[in-house]
Amino acid sequence: MGENGIGVRRVRDFGVVIGTMTPGVRNAITDVGGVTVGHCLLDEPEKGVHTGVTVVSPAAGSLFRDKITAAVSVFNGFGKSAGLMQIEEKGTIETPIVLTGVSSVGLLYDALFRLEMEKNADICRSSGSVNPVICECNDSFLNDASASRLGREHLDAALCSASADFEEGAVGAGRGMSCFGLKGGIGSASRVFEAAGRKFTVGVLVNANFGETSCLTIAGRHIGPSLAELLTKAYSSLERGSVIIVVATDAPMDSRQLKRLCKRTFIGVGRTGSFIGDGSGDVAVAFSTACRVPHASPDGGLVHRETLHEDHIDHFFKATAESTEEAVLNALIASDPLVGRDGNERRSLKEFLPKILMN
Repeated sequence: MGENGIGVRRVRDFGVVIGTMTPGVRNAITDVGGVTVGHCLLDEPEKGVHTGVTVVSPAAGSLFRDKITAAVSVFNGFGKSAGLMQIEEKGTIETPIVLTGVSSVGLLYDALFRLEMEKNADICRSSGSVNPVICECNDSFLNDASASRLGREHLDAALCSASADFEEGAVGAGRGMSCFGLKGGIGSASRVFEAAGRKFTVGVLVNANFGETSCLTIAGRHIGPSLAELLTKAYSSLERGSVIIVVATDAPMDSRQLKRLCKRTFIGVGRTGSFIGDGSGDVAVAFSTACRVPHASPDGGLVHRETLHEDHIDHFFKATAESTEEAVLNALIASDPLVGRDGNERRSLKEFLPKILMN
């Protein structure tokens, strides 16, 4: 570890272990086979623009033709996300999940809709429409949201960069995010375990943009008061903002079970010290890669698939809560300091954590 934690990228680099379960090889959402993550960054400091796009692609191939089972849960609905209503109703996802800043939801929805029409000429002609999923957090403290607009070129760049290995921190959609009065952004974690006689993985990715400085808690240790003393009043924050949480698993789960996973993410958020304030948009989307749902009815009109028996679901609840908690902390550690719009600044947790942990 370098001086003041410089050079470390994750909370485990400080010897902090979250929970008791075993992380995957990457300790990231992409430990679930087939899942990829990509970013596109838009940085124009002279304009006060610091924003971006992050895409989570759940599986290879056409998600429109072969959808995946999914669910959504909204804990506090102060947000501008698109596409969640259809997930709730149909229990499937048919596009990548796009994360971004507060002012770009509409343009990215249009961009993804048109991209899908280019790939599937029957959309809006003979096979209905497509349901892009776009989720935002308010990045306007560091980013001039009135000046920044993200569209097709940024979406395409993020999709092209999607890989099992990806950056965390102030990248993509996480560029302009704040968390507990510090620099927030993209974080991820995973857990692997056996259930029902098989090995399964749960992975989580967050865009962390929430939290009151004095409430921050790491592995059960309430460090917020010590952190607030080290930060000036100008840097500390109240409980405002949002968190978008994406959960992936390779277990065969139906939409109702995935919704139960979604709800457990907020336990992980709460363990970091958030009480989820009035002005927060807190959204979790979960999906299973275990079974594809064809867009067109198969012969006979029936789709046959496995479903996990709920005698074994507690393993998944625990994995989801642990992974979410660690993903938030990884976002805080991986995010480097940033001076943004109008000189507004957010510093990194890794600058302060060594001193706090020694006390």
